[in-house]
Amino acid sequence: MDALFFLQLFIVLACIGIGGRYGGMGLGAGGGLGVAILVLGFGLKPSTPSITAMLIIICVIGAVSVLQAAGGLDYLVRVAEKLLRKKPQAITFVAPILTSIFTLFCGTTYVAFSLYPVVAEVAAEAKVRPERALSATVIAASVAVAASPMSAATAGMLAILHEYAGISLGQILAIALPSFFMAAIVTSFSVYKRGKELEDDPEFQRRVAAGEYEFMHTAQKKEYVASAGAKKGVVIFAIGVVLVLILGSFTGLLPSWDGKRLSTPMVIQMIMLTAALFIMIVSKVPSSTLNSGSVFRAGLMGVVAILGVSWMTATFFDAYQPELIKVFGGMVNGAPMLFGVVVFLFSLVIMSPAATVAAIMPLGVTLGIPAPYLIAIFACTCGDFIIPGANQIGCVAFDRTGTTKIGRFVVNHSYIRPGFVMVISQVIFAYLIAQVVL
Repeated sequence: MDALFFLQLFIVLACIGIGGRYGGMGLGAGGGLGVAILVLGFGLKPSTPSITAMLIIICVIGAVSVLQAAGGLDYLVRVAEKLLRKKPQAITFVAPILTSIFTLFCGTTYVAFSLYPVVAEVAAEAKVRPERALSATVIAASVAVAASPMSAATAGMLAILHEYAGISLGQILAIALPSFFMAAIVTSFSVYKRGKELEDDPEFQRRVAAGEYEFMHTAQKKEYVASAGAKKGVVIFAIGVVLVLILGSFTGLLPSWDGKRLSTPMVIQMIMLTAALFIMIVSKVPSSTLNSGSVFRAGLMGVVAILGVSWMTATFFDAYQPELIKVFGGMVNGAPMLFGVVVFLFSLVIMSPAATVAAIMPLGVTLGIPAPYLIAIFACTCGDFIIPGANQIGCVAFDRTGTTKIGRFVVNHSYIRPGFVMVISQVIFAYLIAQVVL
Protein backbone atom coordinates (compact mmCIF):
# COMPACT_ATOMS: atom_id res chain seq x y z
CA MET A 1 0.00 0.00 0.00
CA ASP A 2 1.53 3.32 -1.06
CA ALA A 3 0.95 6.83 0.22
CA LEU A 4 -1.68 7.44 -2.46
CA PHE A 5 -3.81 4.61 -1.06
CA PHE A 6 -3.81 6.06 2.44
CA LEU A 7 -4.54 9.54 1.12
CA GLN A 8 -7.57 8.27 -0.77
CA LEU A 9 -8.68 6.20 2.24
CA PHE A 10 -8.48 9.33 4.37
CA ILE A 11 -10.65 11.18 1.84
CA VAL A 12 -13.24 8.38 1.91
CA LEU A 13 -13.41 8.36 5.73
CA ALA A 14 -13.43 12.17 5.89
CA CYS A 15 -16.35 12.39 3.46
CA ILE A 16 -18.29 9.81 5.49
CA GLY A 17 -17.48 11.56 8.78
CA ILE A 18 -18.34 15.06 7.57
CA GLY A 19 -21.48 13.94 5.75
CA GLY A 20 -22.63 11.81 8.68
CA ARG A 21 -22.93 14.91 10.85
CA TYR A 22 -25.88 15.97 8.69
CA GLY A 23 -27.76 12.67 8.68
CA GLY A 24 -28.75 10.49 5.75
CA MET A 25 -28.81 13.25 3.17
CA GLY A 26 -25.40 14.38 4.38
CA LEU A 27 -23.99 10.87 4.00
CA GLY A 28 -25.21 10.74 0.42
CA ALA A 29 -23.81 14.15 -0.38
CA GLY A 30 -20.52 13.30 1.30
CA GLY A 31 -20.33 10.11 -0.74
CA GLY A 32 -20.98 12.08 -3.91
CA LEU A 33 -18.13 14.44 -3.04
CA GLY A 34 -15.87 11.45 -2.40
CA VAL A 35 -16.71 9.93 -5.79
CA ALA A 36 -16.03 13.25 -7.50
CA ILE A 37 -12.61 13.55 -5.84
CA LEU A 38 -11.63 9.95 -6.50
CA VAL A 39 -12.74 9.99 -10.14
CA LEU A 40 -12.06 13.55 -11.24
CA GLY A 41 -9.12 14.21 -8.94
CA PHE A 42 -7.31 10.86 -8.93
CA GLY A 43 -8.63 9.29 -12.09
CA LEU A 44 -10.15 6.16 -10.50
CA LYS A 45 -12.73 4.32 -12.55
CA PRO A 46 -16.23 4.93 -11.09
CA SER A 47 -18.00 1.81 -9.89
CA THR A 48 -21.74 1.13 -9.94
CA PRO A 49 -23.80 1.97 -6.85
CA SER A 50 -26.06 -0.67 -5.28
CA ILE A 51 -29.06 -0.15 -7.61
CA THR A 52 -30.85 -3.38 -6.64
CA ALA A 53 -30.76 -2.56 -2.94
CA MET A 54 -31.98 0.98 -3.55
CA LEU A 55 -34.91 -0.24 -5.66
CA ILE A 56 -35.98 -2.64 -2.91
CA ILE A 57 -35.73 0.13 -0.32
CA ILE A 58 -37.79 2.50 -2.44
CA CYS A 59 -40.56 -0.07 -2.87
CA VAL A 60 -40.62 -1.10 0.81
CA ILE A 61 -40.51 2.49 2.05
CA GLY A 62 -43.32 3.31 -0.38
CA ALA A 63 -45.52 0.57 1.10
CA VAL A 64 -44.71 1.51 4.71
CA SER A 65 -45.35 5.19 3.94
CA VAL A 66 -48.78 4.37 2.54
CA LEU A 67 -49.47 2.25 5.61
CA GLN A 68 -48.53 5.21 7.81
CA ALA A 69 -50.80 7.52 5.82
CA ALA A 70 -53.65 5.03 6.28
CA GLY A 71 -53.18 5.16 10.06
CA GLY A 72 -51.77 1.64 10.23
CA LEU A 73 -48.62 2.58 12.14
CA ASP A 74 -50.62 4.49 14.74
CA TYR A 75 -52.86 1.47 15.14
CA LEU A 76 -49.86 -0.80 15.71
CA VAL A 77 -48.49 1.59 18.34
CA ARG A 78 -51.79 1.57 20.25
CA VAL A 79 -51.88 -2.22 20.22
CA ALA A 80 -48.33 -2.31 21.58
CA GLU A 81 -49.18 0.17 24.35
CA LYS A 82 -51.96 -2.08 25.62
CA LEU A 83 -49.70 -5.11 25.62
CA LEU A 84 -46.96 -3.26 27.52
CA ARG A 85 -49.34 -2.31 30.30
CA LYS A 86 -50.55 -5.88 30.80
CA LYS A 87 -47.23 -7.07 32.27
CA PRO A 88 -45.57 -3.98 33.81
CA GLN A 89 -43.32 -5.91 36.20
CA ALA A 90 -41.81 -7.86 33.31
CA ILE A 91 -41.26 -4.79 31.14
CA THR A 92 -37.48 -5.29 30.97
CA PHE A 93 -38.16 -8.43 28.96
CA VAL A 94 -41.50 -7.60 27.33
CA ALA A 95 -40.63 -4.14 25.96
CA PRO A 96 -37.52 -5.14 23.94
CA ILE A 97 -39.27 -8.11 22.34
CA LEU A 98 -42.53 -6.27 21.64
CA THR A 99 -41.01 -3.14 20.14
CA SER A 100 -38.63 -5.28 18.09
CA ILE A 101 -41.53 -7.21 16.59
CA PHE A 102 -42.97 -3.96 15.27
CA THR A 103 -39.58 -2.99 13.87
CA LEU A 104 -39.26 -6.41 12.25
CA PHE A 105 -42.71 -6.08 10.73
CA CYS A 106 -42.30 -2.58 9.32
CA GLY A 107 -38.55 -2.49 8.76
CA THR A 108 -38.17 0.86 10.52
CA THR A 109 -37.56 2.01 14.10
CA TYR A 110 -40.11 4.82 13.81
CA VAL A 111 -42.84 2.63 15.25
CA ALA A 112 -40.59 1.74 18.18
CA PHE A 113 -39.72 5.37 18.86
CA SER A 114 -43.38 6.11 19.54
CA LEU A 115 -43.34 3.47 22.29
CA TYR A 116 -40.30 4.67 24.24
CA PRO A 117 -42.21 7.23 26.37
CA VAL A 118 -44.72 4.51 27.24
CA VAL A 119 -41.92 2.13 28.26
CA ALA A 120 -40.42 4.80 30.53
CA GLU A 121 -43.68 5.62 32.29
CA VAL A 122 -44.90 2.02 32.63
CA ALA A 123 -41.56 1.01 34.15
CA ALA A 124 -41.63 3.89 36.63
CA GLU A 125 -45.21 3.12 37.65
CA ALA A 126 -44.20 -0.52 38.23
CA LYS A 127 -41.26 0.70 40.38
CA VAL A 128 -38.84 -0.85 37.87
CA ARG A 129 -35.71 1.16 37.13
CA PRO A 130 -36.57 2.65 33.68
CA GLU A 131 -32.93 2.53 32.56
CA ARG A 132 -33.13 -1.25 32.42
CA ALA A 133 -36.15 -1.47 30.14
CA LEU A 134 -35.31 1.58 28.03
CA SER A 135 -31.68 0.69 27.31
CA ALA A 136 -32.51 -2.88 26.30
CA THR A 137 -35.52 -1.73 24.26
CA VAL A 138 -33.67 0.95 22.30
CA ILE A 139 -30.83 -1.41 21.43
CA ALA A 140 -33.08 -4.34 20.50
CA ALA A 141 -35.35 -2.17 18.35
CA SER A 142 -32.40 -0.68 16.47
CA VAL A 143 -30.60 -4.00 15.92
CA ALA A 144 -33.88 -5.54 14.73
CA VAL A 145 -33.35 -3.90 11.34
CA ALA A 146 -30.61 -6.52 10.83
CA ALA A 147 -33.26 -9.24 11.06
CA SER A 148 -36.27 -7.61 9.42
CA PRO A 149 -37.43 -8.82 6.00
CA MET A 150 -38.65 -5.27 5.34
CA SER A 151 -35.57 -3.26 6.33
CA ALA A 152 -33.19 -1.44 4.03
CA ALA A 153 -30.26 -3.27 5.64
CA THR A 154 -31.71 -6.69 4.83
CA ALA A 155 -32.52 -5.52 1.32
CA GLY A 156 -28.87 -4.62 0.87
CA MET A 157 -27.67 -7.97 2.25
CA LEU A 158 -30.05 -9.86 -0.01
CA ALA A 159 -28.95 -7.94 -3.09
CA ILE A 160 -25.28 -8.65 -2.34
CA LEU A 161 -25.55 -12.27 -1.22
CA HIS A 162 -28.09 -13.33 -3.84
CA GLU A 163 -25.68 -12.33 -6.58
CA TYR A 164 -22.62 -13.61 -4.71
CA ALA A 165 -23.80 -17.04 -3.53
CA GLY A 166 -27.45 -17.43 -4.55
CA ILE A 167 -28.54 -16.85 -0.95
CA SER A 168 -32.31 -16.45 -0.55
CA LEU A 169 -34.23 -14.18 1.79
CA GLY A 170 -35.45 -17.25 3.65
CA GLN A 171 -31.90 -18.39 4.36
CA ILE A 172 -30.90 -14.97 5.69
CA LEU A 173 -33.94 -14.79 7.95
CA ALA A 174 -33.57 -18.40 9.10
CA ILE A 175 -30.29 -17.28 10.65
CA ALA A 176 -31.00 -13.66 11.56
CA LEU A 177 -34.42 -14.02 13.21
CA PRO A 178 -33.77 -16.74 15.81
CA SER A 179 -30.34 -15.34 16.63
CA PHE A 180 -31.91 -11.91 17.12
CA PHE A 181 -34.57 -13.09 19.56
CA MET A 182 -32.07 -15.15 21.55
CA ALA A 183 -29.72 -12.16 21.72
CA ALA A 184 -32.58 -9.87 22.81
CA ILE A 185 -33.33 -12.18 25.75
CA VAL A 186 -29.65 -12.30 26.73
CA THR A 187 -29.55 -8.50 26.52
CA SER A 188 -32.56 -8.16 28.81
CA PHE A 189 -30.88 -10.44 31.35
CA SER A 190 -27.72 -8.32 31.15
CA VAL A 191 -29.59 -5.26 32.46
CA TYR A 192 -32.24 -7.02 34.59
CA LYS A 193 -30.58 -6.04 37.87
CA ARG A 194 -28.55 -3.12 36.59
CA GLY A 195 -28.12 -0.23 39.01
CA LYS A 196 -30.01 0.37 42.22
CA GLU A 197 -33.72 -0.27 42.48
CA LEU A 198 -35.72 2.77 41.45
CA GLU A 199 -36.81 3.83 44.95
CA ASP A 200 -33.19 3.56 46.19
CA ASP A 201 -31.69 5.60 43.36
CA PRO A 202 -30.21 8.89 44.68
CA GLU A 203 -31.15 10.94 41.60
CA PHE A 204 -34.73 9.67 41.67
CA GLN A 205 -34.98 10.41 45.39
CA ARG A 206 -33.67 13.93 44.79
CA ARG A 207 -36.21 14.60 42.05
CA VAL A 208 -39.08 13.35 44.19
CA ALA A 209 -37.94 15.42 47.20
CA ALA A 210 -37.54 18.53 45.03
CA GLY A 211 -41.00 18.07 43.53
CA GLU A 212 -39.51 17.54 40.06
CA TYR A 213 -41.16 14.15 39.67
CA GLU A 214 -44.60 12.81 40.30
CA PHE A 215 -46.10 9.60 39.05
CA MET A 216 -48.39 9.75 36.07
CA HIS A 217 -51.24 7.37 35.47
CA THR A 218 -50.22 5.58 32.30
CA ALA A 219 -53.66 4.51 31.18
CA GLN A 220 -54.88 6.21 28.04
CA LYS A 221 -56.91 9.29 28.82
CA LYS A 222 -58.97 8.90 25.67
CA GLU A 223 -59.89 5.57 24.18
CA TYR A 224 -58.32 5.17 20.78
CA VAL A 225 -60.61 3.86 18.09
CA ALA A 226 -58.80 2.59 15.02
CA SER A 227 -60.40 3.35 11.69
CA ALA A 228 -61.45 0.51 9.43
CA GLY A 229 -58.93 1.77 6.88
CA ALA A 230 -56.06 1.50 9.37
CA LYS A 231 -56.90 -2.11 10.23
CA LYS A 232 -57.37 -3.08 6.59
CA GLY A 233 -54.07 -1.43 5.73
CA VAL A 234 -52.25 -3.48 8.37
CA VAL A 235 -53.85 -6.69 7.08
CA ILE A 236 -52.88 -5.94 3.48
CA PHE A 237 -49.32 -5.06 4.47
CA ALA A 238 -49.11 -8.26 6.55
CA ILE A 239 -50.25 -10.30 3.56
CA GLY A 240 -47.52 -8.64 1.51
CA VAL A 241 -44.91 -9.51 4.13
CA VAL A 242 -46.08 -13.13 4.22
CA LEU A 243 -45.92 -13.37 0.43
CA VAL A 244 -42.39 -11.95 0.47
CA LEU A 245 -41.36 -14.53 3.06
CA ILE A 246 -42.93 -17.44 1.16
CA LEU A 247 -41.68 -16.53 -2.30
CA GLY A 248 -38.32 -15.39 -0.94
CA SER A 249 -37.85 -18.70 0.87
CA PHE A 250 -39.24 -21.10 -1.72
CA THR A 251 -37.76 -19.74 -4.91
CA GLY A 252 -38.87 -22.84 -6.80
CA LEU A 253 -42.34 -21.25 -6.93
CA LEU A 254 -41.03 -18.40 -9.07
CA PRO A 255 -41.20 -18.41 -12.88
CA SER A 256 -38.06 -18.80 -14.98
CA TRP A 257 -36.97 -17.90 -18.49
CA ASP A 258 -34.13 -19.52 -20.40
CA GLY A 259 -33.14 -21.39 -17.27
CA LYS A 260 -32.85 -18.23 -15.16
CA ARG A 261 -35.34 -17.85 -12.34
CA LEU A 262 -36.98 -14.57 -11.33
CA SER A 263 -34.78 -12.93 -8.70
CA THR A 264 -35.99 -12.49 -5.13
CA PRO A 265 -35.21 -8.74 -5.10
CA MET A 266 -37.60 -8.24 -8.02
CA VAL A 267 -40.27 -10.26 -6.22
CA ILE A 268 -40.00 -7.99 -3.18
CA GLN A 269 -40.30 -4.89 -5.37
CA MET A 270 -43.42 -6.22 -7.11
CA ILE A 271 -45.19 -7.31 -3.95
CA MET A 272 -44.46 -4.14 -1.99
CA LEU A 273 -45.65 -1.85 -4.79
CA THR A 274 -48.77 -4.00 -5.17
CA ALA A 275 -49.43 -3.87 -1.42
CA ALA A 276 -49.03 -0.09 -1.48
CA LEU A 277 -51.64 0.22 -4.23
CA PHE A 278 -54.16 -2.02 -2.47
CA ILE A 279 -53.72 -0.11 0.80
CA MET A 280 -54.35 3.16 -1.05
CA ILE A 281 -57.51 1.79 -2.67
CA VAL A 282 -58.98 -0.19 0.24
CA SER A 283 -58.06 2.29 3.00
CA LYS A 284 -58.96 5.30 0.83
CA VAL A 285 -55.72 7.11 1.59
CA PRO A 286 -55.76 10.79 0.49
CA SER A 287 -53.12 11.36 -2.16
CA SER A 288 -51.96 14.54 -0.40
CA THR A 289 -50.71 12.51 2.60
CA LEU A 290 -48.69 9.89 0.76
CA ASN A 291 -45.37 11.75 0.61
CA SER A 292 -45.59 13.84 3.76
CA GLY A 293 -45.05 11.19 6.44
CA SER A 294 -41.88 10.78 8.49
CA VAL A 295 -41.24 7.30 7.04
CA PHE A 296 -41.25 8.57 3.46
CA ARG A 297 -38.87 11.43 4.23
CA ALA A 298 -36.48 9.24 6.21
CA GLY A 299 -36.61 6.53 3.55
CA LEU A 300 -35.80 8.95 0.78
CA MET A 301 -32.82 10.25 2.73
CA GLY A 302 -31.73 6.66 3.32
CA VAL A 303 -31.74 5.97 -0.41
CA VAL A 304 -29.61 9.07 -1.04
CA ALA A 305 -27.20 7.96 1.72
CA ILE A 306 -26.80 4.48 0.25
CA LEU A 307 -26.35 5.89 -3.25
CA GLY A 308 -23.51 8.19 -2.24
CA VAL A 309 -21.75 5.94 0.26
CA SER A 310 -21.95 2.71 -1.76
CA TRP A 311 -20.83 4.49 -4.92
CA MET A 312 -17.82 6.03 -3.20
CA THR A 313 -16.68 2.93 -1.30
CA ALA A 314 -17.21 0.64 -4.29
CA THR A 315 -15.10 2.96 -6.44
CA PHE A 316 -12.32 2.94 -3.86
CA PHE A 317 -12.37 -0.80 -3.10
CA ASP A 318 -12.57 -1.80 -6.77
CA ALA A 319 -9.52 0.32 -7.55
CA TYR A 320 -7.46 -1.47 -4.88
CA GLN A 321 -9.02 -4.93 -5.06
CA PRO A 322 -5.78 -6.88 -5.67
CA GLU A 323 -3.93 -5.07 -2.89
CA LEU A 324 -6.80 -5.53 -0.42
CA ILE A 325 -7.00 -9.23 -1.17
CA LYS A 326 -3.25 -9.57 -0.69
CA VAL A 327 -3.22 -7.70 2.64
CA PHE A 328 -6.45 -8.91 4.23
CA GLY A 329 -7.14 -12.12 2.35
CA GLY A 330 -4.93 -14.35 4.47
CA MET A 331 -6.19 -12.81 7.70
CA VAL A 332 -9.91 -13.17 7.02
CA ASN A 333 -9.50 -16.61 5.44
CA GLY A 334 -7.84 -17.81 8.62
CA ALA A 335 -10.40 -16.12 10.87
CA PRO A 336 -13.36 -14.83 8.79
CA MET A 337 -15.19 -13.53 11.86
CA LEU A 338 -12.51 -10.85 12.23
CA PHE A 339 -14.19 -9.11 9.34
CA GLY A 340 -17.03 -8.40 11.75
CA VAL A 341 -14.71 -6.08 13.69
CA VAL A 342 -14.02 -4.16 10.47
CA VAL A 343 -17.75 -3.90 9.75
CA PHE A 344 -18.47 -2.76 13.31
CA LEU A 345 -15.79 -0.06 13.23
CA PHE A 346 -17.08 1.26 9.92
CA SER A 347 -20.63 1.33 11.30
CA LEU A 348 -19.42 3.72 14.03
CA VAL A 349 -18.52 6.22 11.32
CA ILE A 350 -21.34 5.59 8.85
CA MET A 351 -24.02 5.34 11.59
CA SER A 352 -26.51 3.53 9.38
CA PRO A 353 -26.86 -0.27 9.13
CA ALA A 354 -28.15 -0.08 5.56
CA ALA A 355 -25.37 2.27 4.43
CA THR A 356 -22.79 0.10 6.24
CA VAL A 357 -24.04 -2.98 4.39
CA ALA A 358 -23.84 -1.16 1.07
CA ALA A 359 -20.38 0.21 1.82
CA ILE A 360 -18.55 -2.69 3.50
CA MET A 361 -20.21 -6.03 2.70
CA PRO A 362 -19.03 -5.94 -0.94
CA LEU A 363 -15.49 -5.86 0.46
CA GLY A 364 -16.25 -9.11 2.27
CA VAL A 365 -17.36 -10.59 -1.04
CA THR A 366 -14.17 -9.35 -2.69
CA LEU A 367 -12.09 -10.99 0.04
CA GLY A 368 -13.92 -14.26 -0.55
CA ILE A 369 -15.49 -14.54 2.89
CA PRO A 370 -18.11 -17.33 2.79
CA ALA A 371 -21.76 -16.22 2.82
CA PRO A 372 -22.56 -17.91 6.19
CA TYR A 373 -19.95 -15.75 7.89
CA LEU A 374 -21.23 -12.58 6.24
CA ILE A 375 -24.75 -13.36 7.47
CA ALA A 376 -23.42 -14.17 10.95
CA ILE A 377 -21.76 -10.76 11.27
CA PHE A 378 -24.81 -8.91 9.89
CA ALA A 379 -25.53 -7.48 13.36
CA CYS A 380 -22.10 -5.81 13.36
CA THR A 381 -23.57 -3.19 11.03
CA CYS A 382 -25.47 -1.85 14.06
CA GLY A 383 -22.59 -0.26 15.94
CA ASP A 384 -24.14 3.20 15.76
CA PHE A 385 -25.19 2.93 19.43
CA ILE A 386 -21.67 3.87 20.56
CA ILE A 387 -22.23 7.55 19.81
CA PRO A 388 -25.70 8.46 21.13
CA GLY A 389 -28.20 9.28 18.41
CA ALA A 390 -31.75 10.56 18.38
CA ASN A 391 -33.24 7.43 19.97
CA GLN A 392 -30.76 7.28 22.84
CA ILE A 393 -30.87 11.00 23.56
CA GLY A 394 -34.66 11.05 23.30
CA CYS A 395 -35.01 8.26 25.85
CA VAL A 396 -32.84 10.13 28.34
CA ALA A 397 -35.49 12.85 28.19
CA PHE A 398 -38.37 10.35 28.30
CA ASP A 399 -37.01 8.86 31.54
CA ARG A 400 -38.24 11.45 34.03
CA THR A 401 -36.70 9.48 36.92
CA GLY A 402 -33.18 10.35 35.74
CA THR A 403 -31.87 6.78 35.72
CA THR A 404 -31.09 6.70 31.98
CA LYS A 405 -27.98 8.77 31.35
CA ILE A 406 -25.49 10.05 28.81
CA GLY A 407 -22.12 10.15 30.62
CA ARG A 408 -19.66 13.00 30.88
CA PHE A 409 -17.51 11.41 28.19
CA VAL A 410 -20.54 10.88 25.91
CA VAL A 411 -19.70 7.27 25.08
CA ASN A 412 -20.14 6.11 28.71
CA HIS A 413 -23.92 6.00 28.53
CA SER A 414 -26.70 3.63 29.54
CA TYR A 415 -26.77 1.87 26.17
CA ILE A 416 -23.15 0.69 25.99
CA ARG A 417 -23.59 -2.53 27.95
CA PRO A 418 -26.78 -3.77 26.26
CA GLY A 419 -25.42 -2.67 22.89
CA PHE A 420 -22.28 -4.78 23.08
CA VAL A 421 -24.14 -7.70 24.64
CA MET A 422 -26.76 -7.59 21.89
CA VAL A 423 -24.35 -7.43 18.96
CA ILE A 424 -21.82 -9.95 20.29
CA SER A 425 -24.40 -12.51 21.40
CA GLN A 426 -26.32 -12.21 18.13
CA VAL A 427 -23.15 -12.80 16.11
CA ILE A 428 -22.37 -15.89 18.20
CA PHE A 429 -25.89 -17.30 17.88
CA ALA A 430 -26.01 -16.49 14.17
CA TYR A 431 -22.70 -18.23 13.58
CA LEU A 432 -23.91 -21.40 15.30
CA ILE A 433 -27.23 -21.40 13.47
CA ALA A 434 -25.52 -20.73 10.13
CA GLN A 435 -23.57 -23.98 10.50
CA VAL A 436 -26.90 -25.83 10.44
CA VAL A 437 -28.91 -23.74 7.97
CA LEU A 438 -26.24 -23.30 5.27
